[in-house]
Amino acid sequence: MITVIAEIKVRPGRRDAVMEKITALLPSVLEEKGCHRYEPYIDFNGQIPWRKTVPDSIFMLEDWESLAHLEAHQQAPHMDKHRENIKADVLDVVIHIIEKA
Repeated sequence: MITVIAEIKVRPGRRDAVMEKITALLPSVLEEKGCHRYEPYIDFNGQIPWRKTVPDSIFMLEDWESLAHLEAHQQAPHMDKHRENIKADVLDVVIHIIEKA
């Protein structure tokens, strides 16, 4: 099992629009073979002085059975369409692939 933490950095003011498109994508991804979790998260709205705020980012937390399943996910037609649908609003994507120590 591998876990992906992806930070999708969006243009200021466009996070809700991108979240709508991610929400529409969720059922297709969750049906993919090897997908155990695919969940979007946003910045916690609270005043905590020791944390970094990222109000224009969406974080995807994903669990995949294997790297092969993750690679198949990246090549899925619905992902190509999704990337095309959000590309005007996305500034950068930072992906971390981690595993339990």
